[in-house]
Amino acid sequence: MSQEQRSKLINGYRHISYHQEYYTSEEMELRSKQYLDLLTKRRSVRHFSSEPVSKSIIRNIILSAGTAPSGAHKQPWKFCAVSSEAIKKKIRKAAEKEEKENYSGRMSESWLRDLAPLGTDDNKEFLEIAPWLIIVFKEIYEPGEGGEKHKNYYVNESVGIACGMLISAIQNAGLVTLTHTPSPMNFLTTVLNRPENERAFLLLPVGHPAQDAYVPDLQRKSLYDIAEFYE
Repeated sequence: MSQEQRSKLINGYRHISYHQEYYTSEEMELRSKQYLDLLTKRRSVRHFSSEPVSKSIIRNIILSAGTAPSGAHKQPWKFCAVSSEAIKKKIRKAAEKEEKENYSGRMSESWLRDLAPLGTDDNKEFLEIAPWLIIVFKEIYEPGEGGEKHKNYYVNESVGIACGMLISAIQNAGLVTLTHTPSPMNFLTTVLNRPENERAFLLLPVGHPAQDAYVPDLQRKSLYDIAEFYE
């Protein structure tokens, strides 16, 4: 930090001075455009290469997600990174069981019609092919040492923000992912032996795209479809 860090007490708690790196308007314009260009290339990919990805890269991606803001700074998330072939096989088997029931009866006809352009079905081979699976759990409460339950705040919102930052970090690293939510996801708690205060929130396969990977030719909404400016 270029400026000397200062601190003071607020409500009895230590706060430290904060200094954001300064950019000129031209630099901010360039940086915002570069970031837009990076994320514009992001696509949900269902065809993965089995090419390995180092654990250190996954660690950095998870740590990036962990910088997300959260209600009362409770950080109510747990990221479980799986590279074990045996565990990935168990996850695929359980996920496909749920997805088969979804596609064969749980999903409405309108839901299936909306999914048709994406080319999805109950076959989830990417769960075994991708070198890593990151399963995000939300902590619905924080367990105390004596068994008491401490409340977490804005859990879904906090974990959702962290997942967005996780996906962004994956793209920034030059990798691809897919937001996978086999419903219900209770089997993930069992397979990974997670504690009772955690609930599965999102499953992300992470890796390189297969050489013959295809994605739907979709168009994103324009700025004026997603934003209103009040000037």
